Amino acid sequence: MIKGLFLALGGVFMVSYLIGGVSSCKANTLFSHSIEEKIFDDSAYPIVKPRIEGYLQVSNLHKLFYANYGNPNGIPVIILHGGPGGGCDDTMVQFFDISKWNVIMFDQRGAMRSEPFGCLEENTPHDLVNDIEAIRISLKIKNWFVFGGSWGSSLSLLYAQKYPDSCLGLILRGAWLAREQDYLHLFYGMGKIFPEAYEVVVQHIPEEERNDLFSAYCHRIFDPNPEIQLPAARTFMRFDAICSTHCPNPSFIEEVMKNDKLVLGVMRIFFHYAKNKFFLESDQILSNMQKIAHLPSIIVQGRYDVVCLPEIAYSLYQNWKGSNLWMIPNGGHSDDEPPMMSA
Repeated sequence: MIKGLFLALGGVFMVSYLIGGVSSCKANTLFSHSIEEKIFDDSAYPIVKPRIEGYLQVSNLHKLFYANYGNPNGIPVIILHGGPGGGCDDTMVQFFDISKWNVIMFDQRGAMRSEPFGCLEENTPHDLVNDIEAIRISLKIKNWFVFGGSWGSSLSLLYAQKYPDSCLGLILRGAWLAREQDYLHLFYGMGKIFPEAYEVVVQHIPEEERNDLFSAYCHRIFDPNPEIQLPAARTFMRFDAICSTHCPNPSFIEEVMKNDKLVLGVMRIFFHYAKNKFFLESDQILSNMQKIAHLPSIIVQGRYDVVCLPEIAYSLYQNWKGSNLWMIPNGGHSDDEPPMMSA
């Protein structure tokens, strides 16, 4: 867990931060560019309630929910949730020793408690990147670590590339690059590993539309009729949840599926982003890695991550001299599973 990062650095980040901030170049000298398989004991920190909760108005339309946990004088870290549209919750704080960390998390535009819920207007990665910086400025934080998983890893990288001076380093899980090949894999790749679950996704669509499942689901997710929209959203969300766990985990899947707000939030915003190619240039993230080459990072990747394939994390590692890639041999995609949670 994050304790492993702190111990690996011998407390240097904490000492340096308390005496006036961490130099990313100095921090980077503590890392060697490496890839290794790592297994951790199953453990996590306690789930606690936030110290502060609030809303930040970031545009005339959007107001973001945020929460602050832990030591106000600790090492600051911002958590970027997945989805897009997934939202954050108190369980995400269990990765951190809150006596040492000042943890900030927020619901991205349109997600969960942010307002207006599900809004697609003024909702692009570029807006989200600027929102992150607005939160940092509003909290009067000089610079911070950026912690993101899945879509949150893409957003972490986009933010760091635009605001490298605001970043001490990055901690990523289930690396994803938001390329066309990455999001189309969810429709045409994951089913090769979970064929029985994929069959339900296919059967939901009339036979004449099955040659383009992405478009078929897109039309249904944005249909104003909830009797068309919600069943499609539930079908694809269940498939994604099944593929997210390395070992069968029915309780995790049912916990996800009973939250219609989460299902609709993720599906609407994900399809909004995907149909617009995530509003990014082709291979934009990898093409700009030189902007953050100096920043240290740890990439935690499940060897059996079916959603965000290990080759993505490896490509990122190859293009980032400040990175350390930890392959978790018994890990999948979800950070709720003990191997990934502990790592």
